[in-house]
Amino acid sequence: MRMPKGGRLFLATCLGSLFVLVLYFQSITKPEPGVKTGSSPGKIRRSPLQALYNGDELDLLAAQRSLQGRRELLEQACLSHTRKRQVLSPEDLKHLIVDDKHSLIYCYVPKVACTNWKRVLMVLTSDGRYTDPLSIPANEAHVAGNLRTLSEFSVPEINQRLRSYLKFIFVREPFERLVSAYRNKFTRSYNTAFHKRYGTKIIRRHRPDPKPEALEKGNDVTFREFVQYLVDPRTQREEPFNEHWERVHSLCHPCLIHYDVVGKYETLEPDSQAVLRLAGVEGMLQFPTSGKSTRTDGNMAARFFKHISPFYQKKLFNVYRMDFLLFNYSTPEYLRT
Repeated sequence: MRMPKGGRLFLATCLGSLFVLVLYFQSITKPEPGVKTGSSPGKIRRSPLQALYNGDELDLLAAQRSLQGRRELLEQACLSHTRKRQVLSPEDLKHLIVDDKHSLIYCYVPKVACTNWKRVLMVLTSDGRYTDPLSIPANEAHVAGNLRTLSEFSVPEINQRLRSYLKFIFVREPFERLVSAYRNKFTRSYNTAFHKRYGTKIIRRHRPDPKPEALEKGNDVTFREFVQYLVDPRTQREEPFNEHWERVHSLCHPCLIHYDVVGKYETLEPDSQAVLRLAGVEGMLQFPTSGKSTRTDGNMAARFFKHISPFYQKKLFNVYRMDFLLFNYSTPEYLRT
């Protein structure tokens, strides 16, 4: 099989009885033609992908240079740390949200501002129904069916979008994301579904002599018990990790699908504005800023890990090792491995 110019064939993705050929582009030598805008008949606008790779209009802003550097680091990490060629299924594409109107594909990662990104995409795809992201309730942003995912399209449609749309992802320091997930799902009284679904199992398995009330409600899981659950080999043998603590590389497959923009939670606002600028909508809406006063950061994560033994710290780091490597996060100083 001859390789397409400008790309390297990384995998054949089996969907049903057909195969999807996914190209991991190292460079875009000839972006597809621009698309017609809906507001001005006949007028051609550059696609976000063209704006990124032919980025004269961005004048190589510092933000863009940073995003380019992250892409290159990710590509190098993928070449250094991955060997197997994986076959993807429709289930593997369910986190990739598609905006056909603006030629965007976003892989959402829970606990990395995905609620606000879903709100933004609901505004962009709503044809005027929504105008302000923050007017959309958080629970509505997560309703299945409000946004289309790549898994819903046919094989040719998937290929066309992967080839011509701007694909972006936002990532976060893995252990800060993990602590954020624990705090949200296991220390909030309203998350009874998570307490019942996961808390009761964690307590049953990892707490000596649990009280009947704890076994019934599952609402007082400690962070140590949560860590023990994550590193227990039985956990992933029985079922995949929940998306809130699943590894980013398992949710979004960054070594198989080429992401044009890798945003980071640590630089969320400028990176988000860069994506909106590439999409040509920065004057239409602003990315919502977080009003949280107790955002999970490195200092908070350190306090949680203080009570985790070096043995379990090391085992947990090995579970999330690929996310540290792929997205250029250093081993936290507070680890005693």
